[in-house]
Amino acid sequence: MSLGQLLPAASLCYVVDMTKLLDKAVEAVRKLPASAQDEVAAAIFAFTGSSQASVDLTPDEIDAIARSKTAAARGEYASEEQVQAVWSKHGL
Repeated sequence: MSLGQLLPAASLCYVVDMTKLLDKAVEAVRKLPASAQDEVAAAIFAFTGSSQASVDLTPDEIDAIARSKTAAARGEYASEEQVQAVWSKHGL
């Protein structure tokens, strides 16, 4: 059973409320790999001010967060020079 059969108003709302341009964009995104689709979804959530409940982290990202938490617990933080270097690297 499709969503439209379960919630007829939901499928009607999608068709009526979405502009043709947005509908074409969604169709184009559906053709992208899953990782790219997730990036587009995250950008849309950021643009609309919505939040995504969870983010999938890589094992390296999980390890980096654990190392950061451990260092913070010991009172070890980045120096002003290190922070400035990172900001400069990213044009901030």
